[in-house]
Amino acid sequence: MLGWALTFLVVALIAAALGFGGIAGASASIAQVLFFVFLILFVVAMVARAVKGRPPV
Repeated sequence: MLGWALTFLVVALIAAALGFGGIAGASASIAQVLFFVFLILFVVAMVARAVKGRPPV
């Protein structure tokens, strides 16, 4: 998930450098959504691991 967010971020940066504003904005938005989904899933996984009795990493 984090890899996809970084990929879309790179696409957004390249598109912005080349002057494609619409593509850059869309890619940046997708990257932002994927990053926040990654963060939420990461926190849920850490809480689930702590509830099972194993210490967080």
